[in-house]
Amino acid sequence: MMQFRWLMLSGLLLWGAATEGAEAELAARLLPLAESHRGEVAIAVQHLGSGESFGYRADVPMPTASLIKFPVMVEAYRQAEAGEVDLEEFIELRDEDKVPGSGILTPHFSAGARIRLTDAVRLMIAYSDNTATNLVLDKIGIRSTADQMERMGLSHTKLHAKVYRRETSVFPDRSREFGLGSSTAEEMVQLLSMLHSKKLITPPASSAMLDHLLQCDDRSKLVRDLPPGTRVAHKSGAVAKARCDAGIIFSPAGPIAVCVMTRDNADMSWGADNQAHALCARVGRIVFDHFVAPQASRADDVVLRSGASGVLVERLQRTLNAVLEPSPELAVDGDFGPQTEAAVVRFQEARQLAASGRVDETTWLALGPLVTGDAPVPAPEVVNAEELPREPPDPLAGPPLVTCRAWAIADAKTGQLRWSHRPDRRLDIASTTKLMTAYLVLKYAADHPEQDVLEEQVVFSRRADRTRGSTSGVAEGERLTVAECLYGLLLPSGNDASVALAEHFGDRLTVDRPAAEVGRNVAAGDDGAPDPLNQFVEAMNRTAADLGMAQTGFRNPHGLTAAGHVSTARDLLRLAHAAWQMPRFRQYVETRQHGCTLEGPGGYRRNVVWKNTNQLLRITGYHGLKTGTTTAAGACLVSTGKRHGDQLMMVVLGASSSAARYVDSRNLYRWAWLEMGHKAD
Repeated sequence: MMQFRWLMLSGLLLWGAATEGAEAELAARLLPLAESHRGEVAIAVQHLGSGESFGYRADVPMPTASLIKFPVMVEAYRQAEAGEVDLEEFIELRDEDKVPGSGILTPHFSAGARIRLTDAVRLMIAYSDNTATNLVLDKIGIRSTADQMERMGLSHTKLHAKVYRRETSVFPDRSREFGLGSSTAEEMVQLLSMLHSKKLITPPASSAMLDHLLQCDDRSKLVRDLPPGTRVAHKSGAVAKARCDAGIIFSPAGPIAVCVMTRDNADMSWGADNQAHALCARVGRIVFDHFVAPQASRADDVVLRSGASGVLVERLQRTLNAVLEPSPELAVDGDFGPQTEAAVVRFQEARQLAASGRVDETTWLALGPLVTGDAPVPAPEVVNAEELPREPPDPLAGPPLVTCRAWAIADAKTGQLRWSHRPDRRLDIASTTKLMTAYLVLKYAADHPEQDVLEEQVVFSRRADRTRGSTSGVAEGERLTVAECLYGLLLPSGNDASVALAEHFGDRLTVDRPAAEVGRNVAAGDDGAPDPLNQFVEAMNRTAADLGMAQTGFRNPHGLTAAGHVSTARDLLRLAHAAWQMPRFRQYVETRQHGCTLEGPGGYRRNVVWKNTNQLLRITGYHGLKTGTTTAAGACLVSTGKRHGDQLMMVVLGASSSAARYVDSRNLYRWAWLEMGHKAD
């Protein structure tokens, strides 16, 4: 195993190997990232060929979230090799096995479905399937993973309990501190090193486990910024405050093991611009470039042969497909295998070169400019001779330049639109959808004995608990009042709360119409009765029509991406203006944080704290309304602001990042106040 030492650099103890010059260069690039991150960070890197390594707090135990499923897989294969379990054994899925969170078994498979243990392992790694993980743990035992890691000298690597089953914890104290599992970045890299060298259990087991890790579908962290076609065998993990990723990057310079672990992150969002996800991505790219760039200048390393992988192999495959007649139709997968080698030999024979199957300098010259994409890149003389048009200069008058796709500003008192850009463009709207969810509930309460309605108890169903995305954190079977549930809906943007409220009120919001006129959203449940959630969504669409939101369609109460679930900046202003007329609505969206006591089955009680996702509320003069973020929608914000007696209401849709929506909104407000004659303070 690799021998490591400690290096003092910038006042920090760093873990690393003996290649001090190169190590210091890598440290100089990674340290600023780690030290500037708003949260705790641990990083370990090891080039599995040269042994060059880097570590930042690499021996500090950290939460693993779902990354611990990698060691669970190791123990499953150890037991299989020992004859203690049979990977081909069928497991029957039961309703009580299903748990929320990531994966496909819970939402897509019915009780009674039968899968092999090896398929459960694949789901556990490829899709981080929580239910599949628990099925594996039922076969191998909960404590066995920690025991095996201890035998391997990885004493910090422990699985604590089944997923979403804290009561099964075999390490209660560690569960409270770390959650599902714990490890160090150093131990994860050591595990990856053993995997690559085929010393993890047995060579066949190592190969099978490597294949599982190559199927991991998470592209939001370590893999995100790597060159297209780069193969990465990895496993990630994510809970609100802890995000991590660990894997082997198969670079042109050889395999590199990387682990990035974070905890206590200030940014707990789930969008594409999450800071911890971006940190993992930047570390991955910096490490890739650090090892690959020096290699590119060496003559030996531009010789490609069977077994190579990476973006250069991908370009070779594209070029061979283009220059050979007939085309060999190679898969552009970045793997230099037998088919690619045969195509190279065929090209070399056609050009009367030595048919070695290796791509050396002579073969590169014969190939000519490489094909790097679906369309050929023009010759430099063509590109350099092209005269590119210029757009007119930025105007000094008019609204500020913003990142968002559409925006609209209205007078908050009258609702009249004053300024806009693409106000009628139909776009995904993410969790700004919850303005309608809250409006429907509060409108129903206002039309009935209001206090009685708000004091009704909402019991969270399994469907509510398992709704993905942003959450209020209320578990299945726990209860709270309608009044409290609205805080869970509007402050942390609880998708689970939106489903719970829709289920609670849906059957009260129907209208007497023939079934053919009700619309596609009102589907029957398993018992033939209309689903109250779908009835609620139908009421959302009916209310949108009543408010004149002609370009809006709702498909759910939370805003997760769905075909036809769209609106416009103008329509959302209509909704925001209508909701703002309700004092109770204003009370909710202006609240920055709220505490609540939940009651669970059997009578237990626990406290929760919800914090408003709207960062404008930190600034005097801004009030409500609602944020929203998904990959399809980008970052959205519906807000209102007051200045010297005037009040405006604004919708920003499709900003480039979470931070950008606030910058866009503040710049538009400043411009609007000046347009209205306000002077700078």
